[in-house]
Amino acid sequence: MVKKLVIPIAGLGTRFLPLSKVLPKELFPLVDKPVIQYAIEEAKASGIKEIVFVTRPKKKEILDYFKESADIEKTLKKRKREHLIKEFQNIKELMKGISFSTVSQAKPLGDGHAILQAKKVTKKEPFGVFFADDIVDSKKPCLEQLEGVFRTSKSPVVALSRIPKERISSYGVVGVEKISNRLFKIKKIVEKPDKDKAPSDLAIVGRYILTPEVFSYLEKDKPSKNKEIILAEALSKMLDDGKVIYGYEIEGKWLECGTKSSWLESFLYLSLKNEKYGPKLKEILNEIK
Repeated sequence: MVKKLVIPIAGLGTRFLPLSKVLPKELFPLVDKPVIQYAIEEAKASGIKEIVFVTRPKKKEILDYFKESADIEKTLKKRKREHLIKEFQNIKELMKGISFSTVSQAKPLGDGHAILQAKKVTKKEPFGVFFADDIVDSKKPCLEQLEGVFRTSKSPVVALSRIPKERISSYGVVGVEKISNRLFKIKKIVEKPDKDKAPSDLAIVGRYILTPEVFSYLEKDKPSKNKEIILAEALSKMLDDGKVIYGYEIEGKWLECGTKSSWLESFLYLSLKNEKYGPKLKEILNEIK
């Protein structure tokens, strides 16, 4: 099984400015917990033992969120706020069995450059990659779904989801050869194609299982026009060299949090599903109608 996970969090969150000036977008709430916690919960449920955050210097808020807060907990105990104490205990339980480390990405030079910074930590092992902007609401954790393919193939696996034609030009899209139900062999990757020229309706979700071989391609990759090293371009060059990369159409709902509007949509979706808050929110929505 894949035991290591890389999560790039060095971005500036420009789409959320000025909010992200004081609060990293990964800590924006989704119902009653931050975006990043959904990723950690999925990782834990998928058997991940080590998480590597690729972060920029001085961006410590995310790690601080998961650290123990003895003073706050002591105050809560004195005030007998048992429901809040339980929230802290849930985070402690989530952290059990997982080690955390950080590597630095001093400048935002692309997602491929971020992953490259984790080379020394991942060593020669396969590893997962999560982009915290993407959440998958599913019965079976998304990473575990990808692991099912990786166990037999030992080749990189990319999470895929079908996108309506009118939205296809906003995503990385793959050309594929179908192998079986939900499983594909990726033939090419096209970034933000015109809707009439897209090779399929399968878009890349921010979930991957990669092999150490990807680092040599990232190291050789030339920066894009924006002076960035892009993971999709490295994967495309692997395909050009005859390397096998699989795509798996994930089971579950893909929730995006990369823009203000998509974050609000995801917030509303998860809030309405929530047993505690959903019923009241539905009442309010009916009143607005």
